Amino acid sequence: MEKKILAILEQRDGKIKKSSFETLSVAQHFASSLEMTVDAVVIGEKIENASDVFSYCNCNLVHFTHTDLQLYSSSAYKKIVVEYASQQGSEFILISNTSLGKDLAPRIAIGLNAGLVSDCTALNLNEKEIIATRPVYAGKALHEVKLNSQVKMYSLRPNVFKAVQLENKAEEKISTVAVENPDLSNRVKEIKRSEGKLDVAEADIIVSGGRGVKGPEHFVLIEKLAEQLGAAVGASRAVVDAGWRPHEDQVGQTGKTVSPSLYIACGISGAIQHLAGMSSSKYIVAINKDKDAPIFTVADYGIAGDLFEILPVLTEEIKKLKS
Repeated sequence: MEKKILAILEQRDGKIKKSSFETLSVAQHFASSLEMTVDAVVIGEKIENASDVFSYCNCNLVHFTHTDLQLYSSSAYKKIVVEYASQQGSEFILISNTSLGKDLAPRIAIGLNAGLVSDCTALNLNEKEIIATRPVYAGKALHEVKLNSQVKMYSLRPNVFKAVQLENKAEEKISTVAVENPDLSNRVKEIKRSEGKLDVAEADIIVSGGRGVKGPEHFVLIEKLAEQLGAAVGASRAVVDAGWRPHEDQVGQTGKTVSPSLYIACGISGAIQHLAGMSSSKYIVAINKDKDAPIFTVADYGIAGDLFEILPVLTEEIKKLKS
């Protein structure tokens, strides 16, 4: 049987998410190196941007459709993927380590008796074998892992792997499969979110605030800077626990792991749990009045000063540059 890589894609509101295109690019890279073919699976009632898949990967796209599957169902999604992967003999399975991926990946791994490396920040080939790298001990060390199981599964940290378009778009090969009587014993019924608000897990720029902001009323300074930069607003755990910001904004080990191009930490001391969630950002800027704050140990650029004086000036200067 021909060896196959299976890429599991995630959709939200009928559109395949950016992190899934990163997954496709990784699948394409390994398919070329290992002389394998790629199958991609997406589940949902409708997919508006299915053709975009073929700009990133030469694959067979299988769309499993049902009116009750537009929102996530762990029981239904697991059953669909496990049955498909078993039928096709998929040897490698890739999925993005989003909130959905974190929940779904271990379920699939159990169903396929597969080894699973989660939250990978690098995948490299060594004599035709994939070596995965993932952070451990709250990001203090990196662990290299080789799976010996027959089926091998990897979840990829979003915004770390690049979504690389093919030189020439691949031929569109899309199959639609109607799902009959999906197992909906566990399902999401509704997703509530602020309209127009960027998700920190997918944003390319994030401006985060910590206890140094001194209260929810002062987060307007963070929001104004984020608005000028086209950025998402993040927060530390202390801020979320205090009720200043919603949990969906939390960056860190118990919140969301992010890897934006630019991360600006304002009034965040840099507890190890927070650093674990953002230390893989490409560039980190720290603003804190405590020059000995741990956040400066990971920052590329640091400003030791009062954020209440710095943020308005920084926001105004960016506004001038834009105009």
